[in-house]
Amino acid sequence: MTLASLPEGVQLGVSPLSWTNEVLEELGGTTPLETVLAQASANGYQGVELGRKFPRDPKVLGRTLSAHKLALVSGWYSGFLTQRAVPDEMTAVREHAGLLRDMGAKVMVYGPVGRMAAGAPLDLPMSARLVLDADELATYAIRLAEFEKRLAGEFGLALAYHHHLMMVVESFDEICRLIDKAQCGLLLDTGHAFAAGFDYQKLIARFDGLIRHIHLKDVRGERFTRVRAQDLSFNAAVRMGMFTVPGDGDIDFAPLVRFVKSSGYTGWIVVEAEQDPSRAEAEPAAATRRAFDHITSLFGQSS
Repeated sequence: MTLASLPEGVQLGVSPLSWTNEVLEELGGTTPLETVLAQASANGYQGVELGRKFPRDPKVLGRTLSAHKLALVSGWYSGFLTQRAVPDEMTAVREHAGLLRDMGAKVMVYGPVGRMAAGAPLDLPMSARLVLDADELATYAIRLAEFEKRLAGEFGLALAYHHHLMMVVESFDEICRLIDKAQCGLLLDTGHAFAAGFDYQKLIARFDGLIRHIHLKDVRGERFTRVRAQDLSFNAAVRMGMFTVPGDGDIDFAPLVRFVKSSGYTGWIVVEAEQDPSRAEAEPAAATRRAFDHITSLFGQSS
């Protein structure tokens, strides 16, 4: 299938995580950015999210992406509103948000890292994650709502809050309590929902009007079961291939496609497979091509 199967206003992008990991730098550490961009473009993607190997000068980045006919989709920002006041967060985000704005991005992915003194949460057992109490969550929601307004006012960017394993809010109940109060934009991540123990369709049903960005991540169910049974860390789960590209795991993406088609959603849907690119099953060029074919085929099918 081709991009012609996508609804008007919907674009298909890919994260560089299939090639180079942002945290585990040994995964794809020697892969040049040129390889990432050339393969993403060759596989049909229209844009890429920001990664650690990307230049941060907008003129240089613009030339680099234009050479491959790719747009900058968005970029993860590690946010600390559990600790920081909103003015301090605005100071911290200024350079990143300015780059996204200058590159024509419309959405910023807000990564809820949590407490700066918490150490390395992605190396902790999954059971040891941070959990906010009711008062902390309420304060956090108020800050998020104010931060979203200021981000839009100063940079013209919509906020997309990324629910994420081991990062502040993970379960469906926690996400609901936070977003119900903050009423901020939400990033729907199919893989993080599955791995947190709930169907991503529940977020669509509850917050369809607040979904600003979509990550298409699949999960290999058998490996997920092992991760939970052995209480492994997030990084261990990544190394063992718990996450994969759409079509290679146990998630059904047909309901997601129906939502995009029926809701009037516009913006980016982004293939994001966080796994070890040295594994044969995860070889980036082939894996991201399979994902492209799987997603565009689903869009091409009748409703």
